[in-house]
Amino acid sequence: MPSHTVRIPAATQPVDLRKGHDGLAGLVQSFLREDPFTGTMFLFRAKGADRLKILFCDASRLVMAYKWLEESTFTWPAVRDGVMTLNRA
Repeated sequence: MPSHTVRIPAATQPVDLRKGHDGLAGLVQSFLREDPFTGTMFLFRAKGADRLKILFCDASRLVMAYKWLEESTFTWPAVRDGVMTLNRA
């Protein structure tokens, strides 16, 4: 579970979730203009809003988590300036 101080920026445009660690790290650098190796958790959503991937770096490597809702979709907050920032809750 992330600490209370971890940032969780979310890409506002859907991405191709077939991308793996390297592909998502490239999106973090090119689209979000951030360093994927800082401990920040980055959230990416699928077009249908029923799947998401989280990418973060622990002490030694990139880690990716995947969540797929079979019977519903995620509810997304309002978008401002092309990036959403989520809190721990």
